[in-house]
Amino acid sequence: MARVRQWAGTAAGRLRQGWRPALEAAVAATIAWVVAARLIGHPDPFFAPSAALIVLGEARGKRVRQTVEMVLGVAAGVLAADLAVQALPTGTGTIFLVLLLTIGLMVGVGASSTLTVQAAISALYLVVVAAPQDTMVPFRFVDALIGGAVALAASQLMVARDPLAPLVAEARRTYGDLAELLTRLDEALCRCDEEAARAALERAREVDGCVDRFRTAVQACTESLRLRVRKRRHLGQVEEVEATCRQLDYAVRNIRVLARNGVTLTRLNTAWPGEPGGGVATPPELGAALRALAQAVRAAADALSTDLVGRSDADRYAQRADEHAMEAVRIAAGLLRTDPPLPVVMIVGQIRATAIDLLRGVGVDDAAVLGRVDEALGLPRA
Repeated sequence: MARVRQWAGTAAGRLRQGWRPALEAAVAATIAWVVAARLIGHPDPFFAPSAALIVLGEARGKRVRQTVEMVLGVAAGVLAADLAVQALPTGTGTIFLVLLLTIGLMVGVGASSTLTVQAAISALYLVVVAAPQDTMVPFRFVDALIGGAVALAASQLMVARDPLAPLVAEARRTYGDLAELLTRLDEALCRCDEEAARAALERAREVDGCVDRFRTAVQACTESLRLRVRKRRHLGQVEEVEATCRQLDYAVRNIRVLARNGVTLTRLNTAWPGEPGGGVATPPELGAALRALAQAVRAAADALSTDLVGRSDADRYAQRADEHAMEAVRIAAGLLRTDPPLPVVMIVGQIRATAIDLLRGVGVDDAAVLGRVDEALGLPRA
């Protein structure tokens, strides 16, 4: 029962945060259908709302040029599939050709894997389910253009209302992914689970893409603010976020190295099961340090988000990130006094480096960060 209540609370929190994008997507898809069916008079304009949903789902945090490329890519994919269906009989070869053309177009415009899969599914629907058209007018291509244009307009209206909102959402998502990664590493190390540690390492490699999306969101926000004179006062904030993004990129690299050493530690621990002194046990303090570091990441996300929306408690969250990061370093320092194995030493080093990057990201003075972290680790101050 407690788990059900916890799940319900989590779901309610996600709904409170995500109801607006869901409503916007539903409205945009409906408008695309109305424009294609009622105003233009297209029969069965399935691809208008479909394209609107596909493009709108990927347009958040993207630059205008990238969104336009997505619209053209989705429409071109529908056109290529439609032409193939008109020219070729339905069969295995047609399905292969249509999917190859659609996926190739999506890759060519730099679409994400999610957008590529969605476009491929739409093309597959056109080949397998949709009835062939009795006219040479490419209604489905035009429908896709209409849906994409509606999505482009909707995304720009959302940005005009609150140009920082996509950046705030992407920042929370990126920091959240990083905190989740640290939690997964903690669980894998506590259980001495090599398979889980390897899964965490794979996830660490994927987080690079999250940072790339965050960087793209920063660029898109900068572009949007420069086009809006009344919003240009926020440009200074976005420039600070760009510097934070660089530090976050460094932190992700550090955690990837940490995860690699975590795999080594779990492998050494399970290499000689049951033999006293054979395996390398995972110190419980290591998990405590990783949990503190995950809390620092979450607090850093709150500090950045609240600063962007202009709330006065950003400094309080930054201070909380500072406290948790220093706690992680102090816990890790205790491990060095017990003559730990090499993987543990390497993990401690990456905890130190990650703490430094997180603190730099929340605006702590560079020289002060290095001195305080090294002192907490028991190293002489420079």
